[in-house]
Amino acid sequence: MLFTAIALLVAMSDIVDAMEAGPGLIDPLTQPLFEVLVPNPLDPSFVYDIATPTTGGGDGAGEIEVSVGRGTALTGLIDPTDGTTPLVTPIWGYGIEGDTVGYTWPGRTFVWQSYQPLTVRWHNRIDKSAGYLLTGKDNSHLNGVGAIQTLKDFDFSARPAVDDSFHWAYSLEGYEQYTIETHGTPIVPHLHGGHSDAPYDGNPEYFFAPEFGVRGPHFTNNTYVYDNSQPAATLWYHDHALGITRLNVYSGMAGFYILRDEQDTGKVGNPLGLPAYPYEIPLAIQDRMFKENGELFYPSFYGDPYWTDFLQDASFGEDDASAMAEMFGDFMVVNGKIWPKMEVEPRNYRLRFLNGCDSRFLAVEFIAVELNATSTEGGTPVKFWVVGADQGLGTPSEEGMVVIGPAQRYDIIFDFRPFANRRIIIKNTGGDAPFGGDIPGPQDYELTDRIMAFDVVENEIESIPDEWAPPAAVQSTETTLMDRADKTRRIGLFEGHDQFGRLQHLLGTIGPAFDKDGEKICYPCTDAYKEACLAGKQMDGTQTWHAPTTENIELNAVEDWEIWNLSADAHPIHLHLVKFQLVKREYIKYDEAAIETDGELEQENIKNAKGDGTYFTDKPLIQHDGSLGEGYITINPTKDTEHGEIPEADYKIYVDHFPKDVIVGLPGQITTIRAKFDKPGRYNHHCHILAHEDHEMMRLFHVGDLPADQKGGDCTCEQLAKCQETEATPEPTESSLSSSTQTMSHSLMYFSFAAMAIFHTVL
Repeated sequence: MLFTAIALLVAMSDIVDAMEAGPGLIDPLTQPLFEVLVPNPLDPSFVYDIATPTTGGGDGAGEIEVSVGRGTALTGLIDPTDGTTPLVTPIWGYGIEGDTVGYTWPGRTFVWQSYQPLTVRWHNRIDKSAGYLLTGKDNSHLNGVGAIQTLKDFDFSARPAVDDSFHWAYSLEGYEQYTIETHGTPIVPHLHGGHSDAPYDGNPEYFFAPEFGVRGPHFTNNTYVYDNSQPAATLWYHDHALGITRLNVYSGMAGFYILRDEQDTGKVGNPLGLPAYPYEIPLAIQDRMFKENGELFYPSFYGDPYWTDFLQDASFGEDDASAMAEMFGDFMVVNGKIWPKMEVEPRNYRLRFLNGCDSRFLAVEFIAVELNATSTEGGTPVKFWVVGADQGLGTPSEEGMVVIGPAQRYDIIFDFRPFANRRIIIKNTGGDAPFGGDIPGPQDYELTDRIMAFDVVENEIESIPDEWAPPAAVQSTETTLMDRADKTRRIGLFEGHDQFGRLQHLLGTIGPAFDKDGEKICYPCTDAYKEACLAGKQMDGTQTWHAPTTENIELNAVEDWEIWNLSADAHPIHLHLVKFQLVKREYIKYDEAAIETDGELEQENIKNAKGDGTYFTDKPLIQHDGSLGEGYITINPTKDTEHGEIPEADYKIYVDHFPKDVIVGLPGQITTIRAKFDKPGRYNHHCHILAHEDHEMMRLFHVGDLPADQKGGDCTCEQLAKCQETEATPEPTESSLSSSTQTMSHSLMYFSFAAMAIFHTVL
């Protein structure tokens, strides 16, 4: 157990140490804190001006053309060498096609009406001359040359941070000849939380390069029709290209998409009494790192500051990018500004929070301090009202903290009236490391425990009435969901390894897979699956993105999804297409024989299982290129019926009673959600830790009959002779895995499971 704890601490200390150093990077302590003004994305000048043609669309339908291109941003950074010169940060952002204003980070805001269609024609202007925005340490020659003043000063020729070993757009079969240098960067926009038809959902394989020089295997066109058939909500749009979502979003490709309806009108005097602009403010919270010349920095290469891929040496070489399991920046950024502030009046404000970070969970509190204070030490925590979440409004709840996982949104109303001439700091205690479900203890934060500040002026400036008071219920239209499910489906969250031995977070099934008609879904009868002795066997356990679809759903079915988290981390799980409700949370019960004497959880083949709980057996995991990684199958999956459902009070900080499209699956728990799948076609579900989804923690689900390219293989496929000689599942070859990496990542998992086992024993 001691070794397990040490392994975990070593892995985490690599991250913490990186927070304290970074040659060639800007030290956050040299930068202004709560000085830069935060912009309001609902400022009319920042909202897309959408045409509403009187012919063709009619009935309020809108049309607009939006591009992705190169731009620059003033984030509030100053040159640390002189302490005064503003640094310009090159970004890739969204903008109006043909508009001279350019591209922004975050992208301009869509504000539109529920149930009114909106047609968006998307354009990709990141051609090959753009190179790639994010580069690793071999771009360090740029450091020290002085501040970048315009895009002309930026060198796009350096080695990109794209990990070519990943399953990504240009590694697909038939696409290997394409490169960013020759064909530009692929993109595909996704309306996150949108109740969208499948062709317009932004599936990762719908990508397209500039001038459509490369089109994804399922690309249809670049004109998306969003029917917006849902109530008012805080949605957002971002890139979703296969294998590079984390990089494209980090570069700036994200923005708000606000839906209004007859209740939540966004206007003064609305039926719900909600604060309206300028007292309504969307806040996109992200974390970033910056080079000394103002560039964005994303660690990607051996030797980069902050970089670790859990391998013990430069296995990929110093000139080849190797992606990390998670990414935590040392700058907190809100609406594109570092640690900003806002001057507010003593009245109620509506704050729409979005966690737009790659991997960071936010544990948000409001702390009252003296005016101009920059620390929360000695401050007073203040409660606030949560009135909505991802998919709209609901019954308000008064909270002192809310945990916001990556991609989640929370609609908060804060009353500034008692705090005239004082400052409110948004505090974050979510930690600088993978989130395990509990709020971390005291840590040596630099500045990531603070997000932004509100300075409260003495008197109200505007004459607009403050109409909001906490009612018994704040409800927009159609927020009630289903009271029963037609079917229960079990989804697993796992940790495995890719073909190089790197930690690989994965999705899969808990139990054998069947299609919507009850027929077995089997592995393909291809050479790779035959060599792994999987061909023709019923699919079960961990799966990668390209494997046959195991989640095949009847059109209009209501399903309960049990999300079994068998990993060490909390994962924010996002389902495209649907809104869902939390049904319950339960504990997983593990087999007595799977818990070793030191409290660790054994994941190898267990010979002496007692049959009283869940345990594992390992299995080969076919990667996109046919090589072997390592995955798992759960045996005898069992719920902890002794403790029953987990009381809501035990997870109150997640504020789960609102309709959502992202749910936090906690380690050692089964999180059950309920959704109606009411549009046919190809969609996906994934962890919204972007570094996880890019490295295979993403799977397709299909509503309706499976198309040929998503079906499983022949269940009567003839096995190779070596597979017929033994029923034991062969392990990956020694050369395909790093034993030292297995030890470390398994130790991370064991530590979490051991802690949970001890916790249950105490109970």
